[in-house]
Amino acid sequence: MSRNSFGDIRVFVEVARRGGFRAAAEHLQQAPATVSEAIQRFEDQLGVRLFERSTRSVALTPIGEQFYARSLPAVSDIEGALSALDEEKDEVSGTLRLSAPYSAGPFFLDDLLARFAIAYPSVAIEVIYDDRKVDLLTSGIDAAIRSQTLMAPDTHAVPVGPELKMAIVAARGYLDTRGTPQHPHDVLDHDTICYAFGRGDRLAPWGFTRANGAFVVQPKPRLIANDMRSLLHYAAQGLGLAYVYAEIAAPYIAKNDLVEVLGSHLAPMPRYSLNYQSKRHMTRRLRAFLDLVKNVSYSSGTNVS
Repeated sequence: MSRNSFGDIRVFVEVARRGGFRAAAEHLQQAPATVSEAIQRFEDQLGVRLFERSTRSVALTPIGEQFYARSLPAVSDIEGALSALDEEKDEVSGTLRLSAPYSAGPFFLDDLLARFAIAYPSVAIEVIYDDRKVDLLTSGIDAAIRSQTLMAPDTHAVPVGPELKMAIVAARGYLDTRGTPQHPHDVLDHDTICYAFGRGDRLAPWGFTRANGAFVVQPKPRLIANDMRSLLHYAAQGLGLAYVYAEIAAPYIAKNDLVEVLGSHLAPMPRYSLNYQSKRHMTRRLRAFLDLVKNVSYSSGTNVS
C-alpha cells in the first residue's frame, strides 16, 4: 500500500462513521463524487470490497467492518495529534463539546461553564443533555459528565460538582392511605416512582446508610421517568414515593405539596464524574476545562465558588 493512502483511509473511516458518502463529504468538505472516487480507488488498491452500495444506502461488508474496527482508533489518534499540534501554536480555542445529564446544569454545570466561557472567550461551548452512554471515540464529544461512570474501560474520569443530598418524598394523602415507611426496606411495599438512566431498564437504585456502611434498595416502580421534575409531579399527585435530589424537592416540601420520609437513613449521592478518552493528544481547550474542574471548590450548596 502506498504511504499516500492515509487520506483514503480517513475518507473510508468517515463514510463508515457517518453512514454514507454525502454525510462524509460534508464533514470532509469535499464533493460527494470525490469521496466516492476515493473509496473506489482504495478498494481497487486493496483488492477487496469494503462497502455494499445501493441507491438508498451504504453498508460495510464483513471485511469492511473488521477494517473499520482496526483503523478507527489509529485515525482518531492521528487526527487528535494533528489537532493538538495546531492548537499548541495558538490560544485556547475551538469548540468544547460536552454531554451531560439534564440535572447537572442547574446543580453546577451552568455556573462552571459560565466561568470557563469568561476565562476563555475564544472557545465555543456545546452541551448535549442526555443520560445515555456516549462513545467518545466516534461521537465527536470531548467529555461526558455522568452521575455514574458509564464510559468504556479505556477512558479516564475525574470527580466534578458537589456531593448531592437525596430525599424520598410523597404526598401527604398518599402517606395517610398507605402509611409512612419507617425503614428503608419498607419502600419495597410501596408504590414507587423511579428515575431511569436514559432507558427504562437502567433504574437508579435508592441509596441508604446504616451503622456498618451504605447499601442500596431497588424497589419495583409504578412509574419510571428520566426527568426528576416529572418524578416530583407524579409524587405530588399521590402516585407513590419518589427518590430525588433534595435541592429540587425543597420547594415542594416548603409548600407542603410533598412530605420527606426516611431522611435520617439516606446516603448522599457520589459526585458526578467527568469522563474523557485519553490524556494523549488532548486539546488545549479540554485540558483547560479539566484544570478548572480539578481546582474549583464547592460550598455547602451546589453553586461553584
